[in-house]
Amino acid sequence: MPESLPLRWLYLDLNSYFASVEQQLDPTLRGRPIAVAPVHTDSTSAIAASYEAKAFGIKTGTPIWEAKAKCRDLVVVPARHEEYVRFHHRIVAEVERHVPVTAVCSIDEVACRLCDNENGRAEVGDLARRIKAGIAANVGTELKSSIGIAPNRLLAKMAADMEKPDGLTVLDAECLDARLRALRPNDIPGVGKNMEKRLAAAGVVTMARILDLDAREARSVWGNVWGERLHWLLKGVDLPERETQRRTIGHSHVLGPDKRHPDRARLVARRLLMKAATRLRRMECRTGFVVLTVKGEKGEAVGGDGSRTPGLRWSHGQKLVAAHDSFTLLAVLDSLWLRMRAELAEQRYRQVSVTFLELTTAAETQLALFDAGPAVTPETEARRLALSAAIDRMNTRFGRDAVTVGHDSAGASRSSGPKIAFTRIPELAEFRE
Repeated sequence: MPESLPLRWLYLDLNSYFASVEQQLDPTLRGRPIAVAPVHTDSTSAIAASYEAKAFGIKTGTPIWEAKAKCRDLVVVPARHEEYVRFHHRIVAEVERHVPVTAVCSIDEVACRLCDNENGRAEVGDLARRIKAGIAANVGTELKSSIGIAPNRLLAKMAADMEKPDGLTVLDAECLDARLRALRPNDIPGVGKNMEKRLAAAGVVTMARILDLDAREARSVWGNVWGERLHWLLKGVDLPERETQRRTIGHSHVLGPDKRHPDRARLVARRLLMKAATRLRRMECRTGFVVLTVKGEKGEAVGGDGSRTPGLRWSHGQKLVAAHDSFTLLAVLDSLWLRMRAELAEQRYRQVSVTFLELTTAAETQLALFDAGPAVTPETEARRLALSAAIDRMNTRFGRDAVTVGHDSAGASRSSGPKIAFTRIPELAEFRE
């Protein structure tokens, strides 16, 4: 059995990443409990906490006012997302000095597939220690990581979670089953509260029970083919990775009280579209479908059990001949906005989102044979695209919003720049858009 489960994957998970970057940048924060917050206000929640803060029960999602109550010495620092992206690239470059990075899984996680000459038990341990030492020496001493090594990528990720901070866990054939049986079902990536309820309804409440399911039972319990794949992955089989591709581009913004009037909210929506359009061109793609989503301010009722009913939500899209210039896309957004204003009863809004669907490669896009919505002549499109590209260059050179197109009125739609969702890492160029 051991020879059938070679150690194929190394998974690196940076510990308390945002907080560690802050401690690396500011030596006075080292060894102190800190929480990283989106903005400097007690009404928001922590998006990261140092291990010193975690000792007080502070974690991601803890309201800042509650975090301060738990730890009187807590230091709250506003997030600097551009720095987190810069450090991310430096860390990936350092890992690449030791082993090729197969996949960047998030802002603080990378996966590396090991070759036959580097996947022995002793070799993988030496490799992991060299990576850790390289990050400390060439990126920063505060950037600690947990590394998991296992026969497949899922198990390597689970191994990285087993020892934090600064851990190193190797799951080989000899220890795999025993180590997994000591876990809980929610230690499997993707198993949240809803999935736990589904498993419990099927009588599956322990990791041992999951491991004892056969492939057919696992597929039935999960309700799809992922259950069967998971069965084999937990056995250590290195299944081929499923290819993924980007299907959407979009931006969303929760509106402050001063931006909730329709006129101000519309400016924000236009700015979101301009940001998305710039990304679209940078990716050399076009979109054939634009979606506008608006959430109303009113209608949020608080029940006796503390539950909240959100306000009205309006979301519709409009098809168009695939385009990527800002002006064609703004015209579609204006059309959707007028429709929304006529159909949504509420007159103040708390969130707006703009999303591009049906993405195609710009060079391969073909004209539609049938009516696909608004279209322009090739000459007009060329002029609009040239002007859009010129605006992109000006904003890159002189800073975000150096040139705007009807979406900036007395700061109505300015933002502090892109935020990091752990599943998507902003390009550094986005911080200038």
